[in-house]
Amino acid sequence: MTFWELFFILLIFVPLIMLWVFALVDLFRRHDLAGWTKALWVIAILIFPILGMLIYFITRKPSEEEEKAARDYYREMSGADVPEQLERLADLHDKGVLTDEEFAAQKAMLLGT
Repeated sequence: MTFWELFFILLIFVPLIMLWVFALVDLFRRHDLAGWTKALWVIAILIFPILGMLIYFITRKPSEEEEKAARDYYREMSGADVPEQLERLADLHDKGVLTDEEFAAQKAMLLGT
């Protein structure tokens, strides 16, 4: 196997296969889609792998569980007072989720400066 063959396999085909599998797994894990809708998506993804998965990801709407989790998160964050939000930001910064710049920007936004 030459370098370029390995290059194309590792950097092009493997990620495409991973996205294809992710699209199928995501499709089967969704409980908000009816049987025929799932069947049509599976057929589209299997017959037109790249185009089918791209259309699926572009047109995919969040499931009810995802929307509920997002609503709960925003409700929790909007209901929290400023010291609690600053504490959460500091915790995220300490864990490495937020960079120094992101932390400073969020802190300034919370403090209104």
